[in-house]
Amino acid sequence: MLKVGRHQVGGHRVRVAAAALLAGTFAFAATASADDMLIRIGAPLPLTGGLSPEGLKQKRGYDLWAKTVNASGGIAFGDTRLPVQIVYVDYESNTPRAVQAAERLITEDGVNFLFSPFGSGATKAASSVSERYQIPTIAPTASSPQVYDQGYEYLFGTFTPNSTLTDPLVDIVTAEQPDVKTVAIYARNDLFPLALGKEMEISANRAGLEVISFDEFAIGTMDHASALTLMRQSQPDWVFATGYINDLILVRQQMSDLGIEPTALTMIAGPAYKEFIEAGGALAENVSSAAWWHPAASYEGEGPFPTTADYLAAFEAEYDAQPDYAEASASAAGVILQLAIEKAGTIEPSAVRDALAAMDTTTFYGPVRFGETGQIVSLNPPVFQIQDGEPKVVFPEEVKQTDMIYGGIE
Repeated sequence: MLKVGRHQVGGHRVRVAAAALLAGTFAFAATASADDMLIRIGAPLPLTGGLSPEGLKQKRGYDLWAKTVNASGGIAFGDTRLPVQIVYVDYESNTPRAVQAAERLITEDGVNFLFSPFGSGATKAASSVSERYQIPTIAPTASSPQVYDQGYEYLFGTFTPNSTLTDPLVDIVTAEQPDVKTVAIYARNDLFPLALGKEMEISANRAGLEVISFDEFAIGTMDHASALTLMRQSQPDWVFATGYINDLILVRQQMSDLGIEPTALTMIAGPAYKEFIEAGGALAENVSSAAWWHPAASYEGEGPFPTTADYLAAFEAEYDAQPDYAEASASAAGVILQLAIEKAGTIEPSAVRDALAAMDTTTFYGPVRFGETGQIVSLNPPVFQIQDGEPKVVFPEEVKQTDMIYGGIE
């Protein structure tokens, strides 16, 4: 007789869900009946607080994947087909709470798998929990190698290392603008933004550029005037700033107020989002950036979205908008997990983990193959620039839409 909890169905362990929906921090409501059998995936996200724009994007990507899979009856494995349920927890943009959320999702809410929190810092902190319980975890928004150098076997990430963003940018600018000699780096003091700033320093040094300043700003900083005034005095040819949407909107505005006008201005990761372009208006023009995916890409592969065009159509039908890289990566995390379950023929954690480690396929997101550390190694991230209010790809050649514009940054 079935009881709410864990059961053997067709030789495979499944968890029968009590429907757990977000109702505030760590608040859940159990409403499912005993015969509601589901594959449950825990998703701690920053749905409120400073990182909420990013967290809500991840949620949209997950929700679209889950809706699409469930419309076809769920994930088929062995002789079983089960729908999926994503259990959300709002950790309020607070990393320690993200760790607590991951623990509760596993120990109390009985999830089968995890999607990691937003960003490299929270992912690294929470991955210790999923590793301890041997729960396969897919990280859709963690690129820093420091996340993957812990020797963990159950963590897999859909972002390539930070150098795959900074190296192409440096190669493009130095080839096209030989008069660019100096770089000022301004980075949010948080794992991913700071690691990205340091990676840019390595890339710049490799190309013979002089990094004339490397300044950090604290999480939650609202006034950048002091640091930017010092930057203006050094008159850098290139300004490279890192942070998230709200950070970089503010930095861009205050750069304009102070009259900082470099030949090249790069910001990661804000310009990848339409919110940055809408808030920045004319100030967003000619800001360059890089990301792990762009709608201009075109792939054909496995999963519920057979092509990139199919994914774009589904996303636009659901949200009346075009997806950005964070939303696409979240959907890709679901597709990758689905393919691993189907390949394993079970939801037994170690078997799914092995299927992830051995994966070598292509999805709407691009080719998927993980390296020894669990970080994806098969993508070629695009470089783009905001031109005429739209992100336009300048690299790689196979999806290039335009050339980079320099100067004219007010």
